[in-house]
Amino acid sequence: MVYMILRFILFIAFCYFIYLGIRYFFHPKRKLEAAVESGAFYFYDDEKNVRHNFLMTYKGCLFEGEKYLGTTKNAFDVVSIFIWPHKTEKLKGFTYDDFTFMEAQIKSVYPNAKLDWKKPIQDFLASKNKRWDDLLDSSK
Repeated sequence: MVYMILRFILFIAFCYFIYLGIRYFFHPKRKLEAAVESGAFYFYDDEKNVRHNFLMTYKGCLFEGEKYLGTTKNAFDVVSIFIWPHKTEKLKGFTYDDFTFMEAQIKSVYPNAKLDWKKPIQDFLASKNKRWDDLLDSSK
């Protein structure tokens, strides 16, 4: 009788560890870490909870975005997002097109949001937009 109870307890423990392994394998944070290491794009967000910041990785750099709730014409929605990199030294090699790609990905999830990048990305994008405006003015 004792052996049957012991075998049953071992079977339950084995099933529990299998469950934990499967849960770990499919967890989005693990996918985010794998995307950081591989340099791929990955967007991790809990869209239903505005209070949680989203995490995004691209080309090995991890970005965090803080969402702010506000009113639109029809409903309450995320109207402002502040984005910053976790490590600014990982921004080496990023181009203007990389930031526009990330903005497009965020806009696909939050179409009513105004995106604000924190320094030094804000300065880089402002100088790029200023040069573009200067080119348009000189062509007139």
